[in-house]
Amino acid sequence: MTSKPVVGFIGLGIMGKPMSRNLLRAGYPLVVYTRTRSKLEEMAKEGAEIANSSQEVAEKSEIVITMLPDSPQVEEVILGERGVLAGMKKGKVVVDMSSIDPLVTKRIGKLLSQKGVEMLDAPVSGGEEGAIKGELSIMVGGKKETFGQCLPLFQVLGKSITYVGELGSGEMTKLVNQIIVAVNLAALSEAFVLGAKAGLQAETVYQAIRGGMAGSRVMEMKAPRFWERNFEPGFKLDLHLKDLKNALAAAREMKAPLPFTSLVEQIMITLTGKGKAEVDHGALVEFWEELSGTQVK
Repeated sequence: MTSKPVVGFIGLGIMGKPMSRNLLRAGYPLVVYTRTRSKLEEMAKEGAEIANSSQEVAEKSEIVITMLPDSPQVEEVILGERGVLAGMKKGKVVVDMSSIDPLVTKRIGKLLSQKGVEMLDAPVSGGEEGAIKGELSIMVGGKKETFGQCLPLFQVLGKSITYVGELGSGEMTKLVNQIIVAVNLAALSEAFVLGAKAGLQAETVYQAIRGGMAGSRVMEMKAPRFWERNFEPGFKLDLHLKDLKNALAAAREMKAPLPFTSLVEQIMITLTGKGKAEVDHGALVEFWEELSGTQVK
């Protein structure tokens, strides 16, 4: 039986921690690093080896996974002092599962390739629940043979794994996904607030329409949070805002208009200015509630 490769995991946040746990449970030797010591100690108790830097993770691992908030953090962890690049040797692989700017992904990939290191961009969808259950949707860009090499890892972390093309294609696919989710959330918010203004019970409306064309995965996951007033973060509003900013930046580069995305971005900026950055993106409904002077119940 072929032994499993040693996997490095950098970033133990809402998504990274359950993802790394799933790799441990699947029997992968795991080396972890994050800035928060308590998170490292927690993972050590579960069987992971602690590293003291991103470079050390790279030195001790065959495949390094990064799961970080945005482009600047990925650049720092991979290209910065005592970063992943410094510890990589020819034949190793970096898999960035963060959601970042595709142009940054390509630049990092080019620098890694100069050392003979392959890179995949493999952003995910499914939120914290999907990460915990190992049921994420994973969209992967990079060389197809490298994708095949890492497929067993992806199968531990997700239930829908799709190879979408060259490096950067995963990030671009994720941006498409995030636009659809954001605009869907905005439509749900606007519509359910209208129903509330008319005196309708939100759960009754939900049951009436969920089986028709208005039904969606976004509605299933987020609409009940409206009337439960549950905005504990499964996916933080400021992270979704970051994704929309990356989408708009990419669209400007390609001369592709995104009017609905621009509108939702401005609404998210408004909410973050009101102290909502760390809540679930389902709190988008509160923008329409404030405008209408009513609450979804």
